[in-house]
Amino acid sequence: MAKYGYGVDIGGTAVKMGLFTDEGKLIEKWSIDTNTAEAGFHVLPDIAASIKANIAAHELKLEDILGIGMGVPGPVDASGLITCVNLGWKDYPAVSTLEGLTGLKVRCGNDANVAALGETWMGGGAGCKNVIMVTLGTGVGGGIIIDGKILQGAHGAAGEIGHLPIKPDDTRRCNCGNRGCLELYTSANGNVRVAQDYLAEVDTPSPLRDYEKLDSKICWDYAIAGDPVAVEIADRFCRLLGIGLATIANTIDPEAFIIGGGVSKTGEPLRVWIEKYYKEYAFHAVRGVEIRLAKLGNDAGIFGAMRMLMV
Repeated sequence: MAKYGYGVDIGGTAVKMGLFTDEGKLIEKWSIDTNTAEAGFHVLPDIAASIKANIAAHELKLEDILGIGMGVPGPVDASGLITCVNLGWKDYPAVSTLEGLTGLKVRCGNDANVAALGETWMGGGAGCKNVIMVTLGTGVGGGIIIDGKILQGAHGAAGEIGHLPIKPDDTRRCNCGNRGCLELYTSANGNVRVAQDYLAEVDTPSPLRDYEKLDSKICWDYAIAGDPVAVEIADRFCRLLGIGLATIANTIDPEAFIIGGGVSKTGEPLRVWIEKYYKEYAFHAVRGVEIRLAKLGNDAGIFGAMRMLMV
């Protein structure tokens, strides 16, 4: 019976990989550079070579390996064709290609969804089967787990939480081309945008005005310290995020939200602040949904990729 598996998380600059037991123990993790030359032609051969070397180093047999789970930065359709602008792939048959290179079964999913599966399995969502993960980083990503499995959607685009139209009257456009997306206000960059907007509205003194270049951490540090301007910025940030999460919960009815990404390093104060506004806007039946913090950090992707082989 197979006892091991590989989790792979492909990023634009690095590919993270892990060897796991079938019980979720991470035996070894490592990374290689992502070679996107020649329209990403080298990415999968490099992964295959690295995994083969690891198999040899651990003296494993192919029959002892469940396969390779893989998260990719783009949508994955039902046929396994993948389009990833960052990798140079367009309708690329990544699953069948990696299977041919390794002789192992391959499962593949969008990286945000795969990270959500990892957090549900061994991270902040442990003990739950219905979870929505929200990643607050440069943008806002998301993943939806229903009955322990990734919700892919008809076009492989389920979980695009960052593109909920939360302020459609705003004239600024999101990177997706639409206006008023949640990502514009509740990402790390969005946090700064909210801060700049408020600082332009009022003339209230604040240490935030002393910074030539604001970032999300600075805003949250002063909010936690009680600066009134920073507190108002945090309120605006979390009010919009709370509305977004309530909208999702009213549709999906999860057991928990998992908050990850760089902004989540703010920790418990952020969680409590979000929860306050979530409860204000959520339908009464889902008001008790837990708001939790992610626990796996950058390893969520490889854990989720491994988990795909088991569900």
